[in-house]
Amino acid sequence: MTSKQHPGPLSGIRVLEFAGLGPAPFCGMLLADMGADVVRIDRIERTDYKPEDVEARGRESIMLDLKSDAGIALAKALAARADILIEGFRPGVMERLGLGPDDLIADNPALVYGRITGWGREGPLAKQAGHDINYLGLTGALHAMGTKEKPAIPLNLIADFGGGALYLAMGILAALHHARATGNGQVVDTAMIDGVISMMNMIYGDFHAESWIDSRESNVIDGAAPFYNVYRCSDEKWISVASIEPAFYHAFIEAAGVDASNFADQWDRSAWPTRISTLQTLFAQQPRDAWLSRFDCIDACVAPVLSLEEARTHPHNVARQSFQAIDGIIQAGAFPHFSRTPAVTPSGVNRKDSNRDAILHRWELKKS
Repeated sequence: MTSKQHPGPLSGIRVLEFAGLGPAPFCGMLLADMGADVVRIDRIERTDYKPEDVEARGRESIMLDLKSDAGIALAKALAARADILIEGFRPGVMERLGLGPDDLIADNPALVYGRITGWGREGPLAKQAGHDINYLGLTGALHAMGTKEKPAIPLNLIADFGGGALYLAMGILAALHHARATGNGQVVDTAMIDGVISMMNMIYGDFHAESWIDSRESNVIDGAAPFYNVYRCSDEKWISVASIEPAFYHAFIEAAGVDASNFADQWDRSAWPTRISTLQTLFAQQPRDAWLSRFDCIDACVAPVLSLEEARTHPHNVARQSFQAIDGIIQAGAFPHFSRTPAVTPSGVNRKDSNRDAILHRWELKKS
């Protein structure tokens, strides 16, 4: 078989992605970033992609009417040539289309069939709609983050991308390794709530050990500790402090210029509220960059809280080329880095039904 050859560790791997929202396209982006030949099936009614739709970067598109026999036939033909399939529909949708794993793995026994849902495919909530904070709400994670008055909303980073896309990608690559060794594909059934609960394992372990208090702003890393917190400066910018280890804590106290006698016992929880108030007053007296200059080259675990604009131009991120311009859109590069099979700057966002003939020729379905 021939395949589109991109640089990267997944060069030569064919991925068929059914267009959706959230974690499924983000997983497709990750695989494309690593060099996989990802072809996305777009429905006819979908609006076209724009360069700023960066989660759609790096792959080509075939537009199919999945309500027609011809569309289903071509989707099945593509799946028969794929190493990996990704879908993120509600339970039962792919089966009703005749594109469920039983149908497709019968035609392609080595196929890794990756699927992602929010609630999972079983359970009372399986068929209900939901979004990131709904899934977080069921895992304990949303309850654990924020202030005493209100849970924090952590964008859609945790359930969609962390518990969803990253766990889907890990599962797919594990199943691909097995398929390459045995010739047997399988279904990778990923639920965002499962991924988030998995990421919460340390917290649940501490909770079982009674070293985690089940109330916001009551623990070391949830805002209760003065040495693991954020502080507003005089210019309304913020600074982050994470001086947990004693050596970092002492370095922080010294550089901050507070009365060390009032901060002597780091783990005296009864003193934490007063110390937070002292540090809030202190940091409010100078602008953020003045504080940063105090902590420059000191191991005190202090860093600025950057805006989106500032993050793109910070010298550390610039030195690492963390952000790259693709089609004029500043966005993340391909991560992680590989020593033997490095990926290059990802290609941009292709429009719907881009290069259909070339795709079909490359996947050996039709001569161009």
